[in-house]
Amino acid sequence: MKNFKFSSLLLAPLFVVLAACGGGGGSNNTPTTPTTPTLKSIAVTVPVSTIPIGSSQQLTAVGTYSDGSFKTLSSTTGLVWTTKSGGTSVAQVFSNGKVTGMGVGTETINATQENVVGTISLTITSPWTAVATGGYQTIARKADGNLYAWGQNIQGQLGDSSTANRNAPVQVNAGAGTTTWRMVAVGDQFAVGIRTAATSGTGTSTGGTLWAWGYNQNGQLGDGTQTNRSVPVQIGKDSDWTYVSAGKGHVLALKGATNTLYSWGRNDTGQMGDGTLIGKLVPTKIGTASWLTVSAGATHSIGLQKDGTLWTWGGNSDGQLGNATSGSTAIQAPTKIGNLTFTSVSAGAAHSMAIGANGSLFAWGQGSFGQLGNNGVANLTSPTQIGTDTNWSVVAAGAIHTMAVRTDGTLWGWGSNIEGQLGDGNGDEVSPVQIGTGANWVTVSVGTGHSFGLKADNTLWGWGRNQEGQLGNGKNVLSPVPVNIPN
Repeated sequence: MKNFKFSSLLLAPLFVVLAACGGGGGSNNTPTTPTTPTLKSIAVTVPVSTIPIGSSQQLTAVGTYSDGSFKTLSSTTGLVWTTKSGGTSVAQVFSNGKVTGMGVGTETINATQENVVGTISLTITSPWTAVATGGYQTIARKADGNLYAWGQNIQGQLGDSSTANRNAPVQVNAGAGTTTWRMVAVGDQFAVGIRTAATSGTGTSTGGTLWAWGYNQNGQLGDGTQTNRSVPVQIGKDSDWTYVSAGKGHVLALKGATNTLYSWGRNDTGQMGDGTLIGKLVPTKIGTASWLTVSAGATHSIGLQKDGTLWTWGGNSDGQLGNATSGSTAIQAPTKIGNLTFTSVSAGAAHSMAIGANGSLFAWGQGSFGQLGNNGVANLTSPTQIGTDTNWSVVAAGAIHTMAVRTDGTLWGWGSNIEGQLGDGNGDEVSPVQIGTGANWVTVSVGTGHSFGLKADNTLWGWGRNQEGQLGNGKNVLSPVPVNIPN
């Protein structure tokens, strides 16, 4: 047999075939297409779930996927925001997840993507717009026009149909139908309010009807009786009342296009201003002058006529009338004081405060507790400027303390602080001291031993005595610094 020799050229194709067969493994490793994770659920969150009317919050939606991953969803991923009701009367939600409170109530917001729905429930509340304090009670107004009251109620002065004290806000009984309160004034153990009347053809308010409730021994409710009322009762039929101020036992009110002065209630020191010392059970017209504003104190009254001139009447035991005298002689009719002009006045128990036309601060009357802010100097019998600052915007005189707000939004207090009514956590102050560091205060109101302030964000804050629940925070414990009253 012959020996054959194989050429390397003949072996090369064989090696190629063997290499292509992978060495004889014979298995199939064809790659598969990866599965796309699917959206399984959506979680919706919001910084604060209670939103006042007119304010907004940003909603966030986070999706959980089938592979356990998480992703923030938005309109770019296909997320759609809607209200469960389908309307915008309570809340309006926008495509970017921003939600705005539109009306009082509760609304569910849906976040939908790929037929998966996440929800969150939001509560829309009405913010506070005004506050009035007096005696040991407080009444505040919300943006929806309703009044809420808290504190002492032994004479029905909270207007909630009961005589039980309340340490949290309860709605003042407005009766049947929709009621919008224009303003409220709180006296010692009673309150007087004005309800908004119908508007004229131009849409301008023409005033309002007058209502009162609480203690009525002196006829301070003006309903012609001396019967206490635990719900608001209408005073007369007129609907052009424009302003009201409640004192210890008497009331001053302005009425009509020219703001004519009326008064009623206790009059033993001439505080009504009708030229007598006899109390009246119904509103009584006082002269024909046109008034800018009025303020009722414990036994005296102050008013500014349209030209800004200062007028006072009533008791003058401590010089609170500002007529350069003091004593027991009552002034029974409005009497002009000096030639200065003012923009606002406030009558306390036995002292008076005013803001001048140039923003300066004036005080007179009793000063034994430092409530005049004149560094502890004794009583003043005529208007005296306090300090040299000219940026005062609001001043409120209480029983033995005073609170004020400056045009820069800062809050100030002076006088007695025995019950924490100044809000600085310290002792008595004989000159104005700033309370805290906030610069967004809008107004302030004071009672016998407590105070309340409203901030620019429509939040309400109270401080001082709380034995009767007048701070409205659900407790009956004094607070020496401002505490927030929830909407």
